[in-house]
Amino acid sequence: MIIGVPKETKPDEYRIGMIPGGVEILVRGGHTVLVEKHGGVGSGISDEEYINVGAKIVDTAAEVWKRAELIVKVKEPLSAEWPLMQTGQIVLTYFHFAADRKLIQACLDTGIVAVAYETIKDRNGRLPCLTPMSEVAGKMSIQEGAKYLEKPMMGRGILLGGVPGVAPANVVVLGAGVVGHNAAKVAAGLGANVTIMDINLDRLRYLDDVMPANVHTVYSDPLTVREALRDADLVIGAVLIPGARAPRLVRREDLKSMKNGSVIVDVAIDQGGCVETAKPTTHKDPTYIVDGVVHYCVTNMPGAVGRTSTFALCNATAPYAKAIAEHGWDKAASLDAGLAEGLNLRGGRISHEQVRRFWEGD
Repeated sequence: MIIGVPKETKPDEYRIGMIPGGVEILVRGGHTVLVEKHGGVGSGISDEEYINVGAKIVDTAAEVWKRAELIVKVKEPLSAEWPLMQTGQIVLTYFHFAADRKLIQACLDTGIVAVAYETIKDRNGRLPCLTPMSEVAGKMSIQEGAKYLEKPMMGRGILLGGVPGVAPANVVVLGAGVVGHNAAKVAAGLGANVTIMDINLDRLRYLDDVMPANVHTVYSDPLTVREALRDADLVIGAVLIPGARAPRLVRREDLKSMKNGSVIVDVAIDQGGCVETAKPTTHKDPTYIVDGVVHYCVTNMPGAVGRTSTFALCNATAPYAKAIAEHGWDKAASLDAGLAEGLNLRGGRISHEQVRRFWEGD
């Protein structure tokens, strides 16, 4: 099979869909790998490193898309890439369809086979391709939140961990999955007072056992969320329903009870955001203020740490790319039911229930 790895086009996106180690495995298996020129520079990977393991470097994204049977990317195809997609072409990437109706329509119109990292499951029902980026985003959410709590960034002017004689910040984490776990762990390590909220009591019991004493678990319902927001200096939106739009947990009216200069980092923005006032932002222009609350809603947070993120992502995604290259989509999906869960669109039709519900407005 011919596998194409185009350079990412999303603003401030420094990841790439395949590292040299993955390329070498595919080339040894008899496949051809096309990598767009300078595609790996943002992750600290040179064209020579790809050439040394057998990749072919091509000058343009158009050539990659034209020749490849399987496209391996990181982020969803942007509008400039839509005309390059071909009927029957397999595209393996993060699509996050539940946040973008125009993207769904474009992919339906082209008839690609859209395989979304975020809905692929492993044997235990976990999301192996989403997990590494959730780990990165969870840790980054505290790093970024701490920065935007600084007064020059329009925050409250609070040091997350405080100092002797001065109380630490109150951090509220909405969602106790991979993002929330990592966010809480980093915030606690910095000395903040952390509250992590979820509706899964088993998950809360687990975190209550493994987290340090400055992390508190609270069952999430509208009342407890509102109460937590009133005391929060930093709020992390970390909720996820695989393939579906994120539930809205923070309403516009809730912001009025929050402290002036408090910060919300909505990691769920890739799936539409869990805050009513959330809207996508970029690394170059990451924040805006609503009702005195700083909103950080960057849609590709891990892209800022391209090298770490690329290697973490490709460690998880490479086996799936290899399986598709070796067997083709149909057989690969029949051999791995978890990989089959990644199929979101095919032949102009929606194949994933959560995406269909979003599309139909349910």
